Amino acid sequence: MSKIKIASLSDLPPGKMKEYRIAGKVIALANCEGEIKAFDGFCTHEKCSLAGGFLDGFTLTCYCHGASFDISTGEVLAPPATSPLKTYPVTLVGQDIMIELD
Repeated sequence: MSKIKIASLSDLPPGKMKEYRIAGKVIALANCEGEIKAFDGFCTHEKCSLAGGFLDGFTLTCYCHGASFDISTGEVLAPPATSPLKTYPVTLVGQDIMIELD
C-alpha cells in the first residue's frame, strides 16, 4: 500500500464532503466532527456521486435513492444498496490528509 496526499485540512471544513480523483479512483472525503473519513466516491447501488449526499455524523445517505452507509466501516445501513463501501485508512501529517491506496 502507498500513502498519497489527497487534500489539506483547510479544504474540508467540519460537516462537509468533497470528491477527489486520484490514482484512477474517485475518492470522497468527509470531515465528521474533526475526524476525516475516506471512501469510494460512488454509491454501490447505482453509482451516484456520494459527495452530493447527506452527512449526519458518520451516516451518509445517497441523494439518488436513499441508500445509507456508515462511512467509518463502509457498512450498509439502509437499502437499496446491498454492498458495502470501500473505505481507506486516513493519516494526518500536519495539515495534509493522506490516504492509503491498495
